[in-house]
Amino acid sequence: MEEPRWLDEKEQRAWRAFIAAQRVVNTQIEQQLQRDAGIPHTYFEILVRLADAQHGRLRMSELAVATLGSRSRLSHAVSRLEQCGWVRREGIETDRRGQVAIITDHGRQKLTDTAPGHVETVRQAVFDALSPEQIAQLYDICGTLVRHSGGTYDDDRWEGR
Repeated sequence: MEEPRWLDEKEQRAWRAFIAAQRVVNTQIEQQLQRDAGIPHTYFEILVRLADAQHGRLRMSELAVATLGSRSRLSHAVSRLEQCGWVRREGIETDRRGQVAIITDHGRQKLTDTAPGHVETVRQAVFDALSPEQIAQLYDICGTLVRHSGGTYDDDRWEGR
């Protein structure tokens, strides 16, 4: 059996700092969304993805990939969003098993109402602490990690690099 490639001291410190930062930021965002909007971050992300999609609709399989969720977890989340009237589902005529999720006007209004508090929390938790150079570095590092792990990031509009 091959010897593990142990982290050196600098890598270990960077890894632990990354984990701590991720937990702190995610906790702050989750708490704000629960307090102000009564929804978890996952539901907010689903609404954002749908609002950004062409005609406010995405195949459930595409939405699962975009939100890095399993299809069963996504299906449960979309069911809850349907109960709130923020999303509806439709079948796909050419694919008997396929479905699309569609954001409703009520869902768009939920985003409009929720976005100001959310963006303020993101700004306070992340961007207020960083210089413009660090923001560009953060973007580059995160994009590299996503691509290296086999993921995709669909934002090629970055001009600050």
